[in-house]
Amino acid sequence: MGFPENLTRFRKERRLSQEELAELLEVSRQAVSKWEQGMGYPEVEKLLLISEKLNVSLDSLMRDDLDSDPNEPLNKRKSGEILIRSPYENVIASCNKVKASERMKGGKHSPQYALGGSGSNGSSLWGEATIFLAWYATYEDVSKEVEEIYNAMKRGDAAYTLQYSVKTERRGLSVRMVQ
Repeated sequence: MGFPENLTRFRKERRLSQEELAELLEVSRQAVSKWEQGMGYPEVEKLLLISEKLNVSLDSLMRDDLDSDPNEPLNKRKSGEILIRSPYENVIASCNKVKASERMKGGKHSPQYALGGSGSNGSSLWGEATIFLAWYATYEDVSKEVEEIYNAMKRGDAAYTLQYSVKTERRGLSVRMVQ
């Protein structure tokens, strides 16, 4: 079980409808429905609010292995996925693959690379659904990030916070790195 199943389970255990949970979170019922179907994830702030309103830990909400041995360490995941947190993009995604983009065109203040991730329950008509994770200034930075994520997955870590991404701001259709 992952976030969608856990959210549904905890909501039902508290005898809340999707509509009632949506009101507590100040979102639409459709947003709750999408989260429960695994068609998207809430922003970090909403995850914290869900945790608070349902009175469950973020670990319990996000873990794939709630039905496993309760004495098993939290940092061991069985699914081959890792929860990746992108601090500058306010993204948390469960991924079993990450991929860097090809070098992008842009000015000297534009990020040169992007990192995307995909999970086992993320697919679309055209193949695996990829979620945008972060922007990078150099090939070296995005390469180091991919290597660190790989090492964290190999160790069986439950979560990883991106370390080499850059903070950006959007101006219209362009993206600029913030110093």
